Amino acid sequence: MKIPINIPIVGKEEIIAVTSIIKNGALTSAANQGGKHVQNFEKSVTSFVKSKYAIAVNSGTAALQAALYALDIKNGDEVLVPSFTFVATANAIVSIGAKPVFVDILKENYTMDTDDLEKKITKKTRAIIPVHLYGNMANVDRLAEISKKYNIPIIEDSAQSLGSKYKGKHSGTFFEMGCYSMYPAKVMTAGEGGFIVTSNKKLRDKLLMIRNHGMVHGYDTKVFGLNLRLPEISAAIATVQMKKLSNFLKIRKQNAELLSTLLSNLKVTLPHQRKNENVNWYLYTIAIEKRDKLLKKLNEKGIGAASYYPTPIHKTPFYKLNTKLPVTEWASLHVLSLPIHPKVTQKNIEFIAKTIRDIL
Repeated sequence: MKIPINIPIVGKEEIIAVTSIIKNGALTSAANQGGKHVQNFEKSVTSFVKSKYAIAVNSGTAALQAALYALDIKNGDEVLVPSFTFVATANAIVSIGAKPVFVDILKENYTMDTDDLEKKITKKTRAIIPVHLYGNMANVDRLAEISKKYNIPIIEDSAQSLGSKYKGKHSGTFFEMGCYSMYPAKVMTAGEGGFIVTSNKKLRDKLLMIRNHGMVHGYDTKVFGLNLRLPEISAAIATVQMKKLSNFLKIRKQNAELLSTLLSNLKVTLPHQRKNENVNWYLYTIAIEKRDKLLKKLNEKGIGAASYYPTPIHKTPFYKLNTKLPVTEWASLHVLSLPIHPKVTQKNIEFIAKTIRDIL
C-alpha cells in the first residue's frame, strides 16, 4: 500500500480543456489582460475568495516577486518573514535585492510570532510577509495592528492556504495582496502556476504590467517587469480545478477529522483550528518526540509522511545565519505531516492511524 503525502487530482475535464487549447493553437497571450482562459480563471478566483481582482502568474514564487515589485521594494530594504516555511518565500525577497529578516513562529500553529515580529521592525523595514503555513491562518488581527502602527504593508503568503478562512474571510484578502501557488502538490493545481489577489485597482494595474515585461500595449514598457505570464493550458487546467476545489476541501476536512479522532489519547500534538478559523487542511501536521524514527517507520510501511521543514531557511547553506529562532528550530525537529488529500480513503486513514498506534 502506497499513500503519497499529496498528489495532483486531474481527470477527463482537464484533459478535454487542454486538448481544446492545443488544437486551437493559442497557447499563451501577451495581451495586458491575458488570454481568454487566463481571464476566465481570474474570474473564478475572485468569485471564490471574494477579492476584487486576481492576477494569474506562472508560479507562487512569481506571485511573491510581482507583489514585492508592486510595492517598490528595493535593494537594501528589509522584509520580515518566517524562517519556518518553504525557501521560495525568502528567495523572492533576495531576488529583488531586498533582505529577508527572519521571525520566529508560534508553537500552537507554526505561523509568525507577532511579538518577535514587532521587535525586529527597523527603519529599513518595508514589508511583512506572514505565511499561512499548512493552511493555518497567521494572527491577522495582531498583524493589522502592527501594519497600521508602523505603516508597513503586508503581503500574505497564501501558497498553502487557498480556502482557509478567519471570521468568514478568505486567506489572502486581509491586506494589500495575497499570493497563492498552484504547484501539483497544492489543494488545486495548474501544473505550475500562481496568482495574486488584491482589492486595490492601482496595484492590480501595476501587477498586470509587471507580469508582462512592464508593458500595457506592447513595446511600451512603463515599469520594470518580467515574463511571469500563466500559459493558457495552465489556466484551463486551473479553471477546471477551481470547480472541484470545494469538494476537494470537503474531503480533506473529513479525513482530518477522522484522523484526529483515531489519533486521540496518544502522546502526539494534533493540529487544531483556532476560534473563528477554518483551515483548508493542506497538510495535517502533528508534533512528536523522536520524529525521525516515526517518519522512517511510516515510510517503510508505504505511508508518505513527510517533514515540512527539517531545515529552516536561516539554517540552509545559502542563508546560513546565526539568528536565534527557538520555536522554529524546535518545530524543525518535531513536526510530521500525514496524507489526508482527497485520494486518501477511510481505509487508508484507518491504516495510517493503526500504524502510528502500533509504532508508539
